[in-house]
Amino acid sequence: MSLSCHSRNLGKAMLAAMLFFCLLLLRVSISIAEDYQIGSGDVLSITVFDHDELKTKVRVSETGSMEFPLIGTVQVGGIKTSEAAKKIESKLADGYIVKPQVQIYIEEFKSKKVAALGPFNKPGLIELNGPTTLLELISKAGGLHKEAGDTITVTRETENGQKIINVEVKKLIEDGDAASNIPILGGETVSVAKGEPPVCYITGQVKKPGSYPWTKNVTVLKIVSLAGGFTGMASESHIKITRIVDGKKQMMEDVSVDAKVLQDDVIEVPESFF
Repeated sequence: MSLSCHSRNLGKAMLAAMLFFCLLLLRVSISIAEDYQIGSGDVLSITVFDHDELKTKVRVSETGSMEFPLIGTVQVGGIKTSEAAKKIESKLADGYIVKPQVQIYIEEFKSKKVAALGPFNKPGLIELNGPTTLLELISKAGGLHKEAGDTITVTRETENGQKIINVEVKKLIEDGDAASNIPILGGETVSVAKGEPPVCYITGQVKKPGSYPWTKNVTVLKIVSLAGGFTGMASESHIKITRIVDGKKQMMEDVSVDAKVLQDDVIEVPESFF
């Protein structure tokens, strides 16, 4: 295959991937728009197919009402955008327009907030200002803290009761799994539990073998100290460390007490026979 042909095929593949990504974003945005429950302060953009003169941008009042040409006051607070569109269609069809088709878009989300709880860099109440995905919410909350665990829990109130959605952090952020990047509608609680603290292990001739908190730049001597010190039988000059590197075990022998320890290392202090 020639270089020019290869380049054309690569370009087509990249274009197809970009089109797929754009369609995915569009599908998420449409899903958010249809499921969104309108509240006071929201700004709606309303269009009627083939009737440009009725295009309206309006803010929902504190009582949940809005004004629309021809039909006057419409109560939309507390219902979904798809339901509000049908409500306006019904009123317009009552003597004004034959088979009207109404679309409602959310210009500004002013009524919806989400509680971001746990180890986010900026936890608290997050105000939504447009269609929002889980990744965008995490960004608004300053990103995940280094202490964040492996699972994000989204708790959502629905007509059928409370719904809990668990999302794996690795699939969402590292793997880029589009299905994990769920829409955030407003009113949810998004929480992240703290992950297990990093540890390392020490066995053999120390007074308190076991697991101990690992921190950056911690040394063998420090872990020995946390473990109560060497026993009288310890061979201090023949310490070993077992370390996992690229999924494989590696054994380091005759390790100095000043050597740095890595997370999940296993320190072995052997018995002296002399």
